Amino acid sequence: MTLTIEMPADEHWIHSPAALSPWNQSRGKRLFDLIVAFIVLTLSSPLLLVVALAVRVSTKGPVIYSQWRMGKDGKQFRLLKFRTMVDEQQRSGPRITRAGDPRITKLGFLLRKWKLDELPQLFNVIRGHMSLVGPRPDLPEYSVCLNTAQNQILSLYPGLTSLATLRFRNEEQLLAEVPNEQLEKFYCNELLPEKVRIDLEYAQTAGLLTDITILFLTARAILTRR
Repeated sequence: MTLTIEMPADEHWIHSPAALSPWNQSRGKRLFDLIVAFIVLTLSSPLLLVVALAVRVSTKGPVIYSQWRMGKDGKQFRLLKFRTMVDEQQRSGPRITRAGDPRITKLGFLLRKWKLDELPQLFNVIRGHMSLVGPRPDLPEYSVCLNTAQNQILSLYPGLTSLATLRFRNEEQLLAEVPNEQLEKFYCNELLPEKVRIDLEYAQTAGLLTDITILFLTARAILTRR
């Protein structure tokens, strides 16, 4: 079985980089990110402590898992997450995670379901590695899948959430339907280009109201599982 993702009829974007909104690189976006990140971290600090303790006592291994990801202008940084898998020494298998992955712990399944494993990335935002809204940072090896125009995505700060994140919020379930031998090819040829297209379209018209709307839609999707 081969899954395909429907692409738009007009594919000129594949070859022609588009003009991006100044908001993407503005001080206003950075200030907005810092204010919201500090507020959320302050309000969620009791939850962060509970999750950290739960990860510590549930399975062996570190509480925080860090992984190299592609950042703005292709600079790599350490993405922070609460650990949701068995300890790294016990891991084997593909770098892409999908639903039903036996490496995911029982607690990790719950953390992923409610996106609580992503909360430490607020520290990435504060440190300037990420924005609240922007394309999700990918593994460095997948940058070779992008053509010249798609590489424009690397001019943006990666984000905690984006329009593509909302569109593919059930990405792990989608990938679970792909045969093992087709997983990497499907991600590079089908899923990644569509995510890049969606996020570049956002970046062309991005603004404060756009970011607020995406954050609201993300919170609603998590809370209502929609």
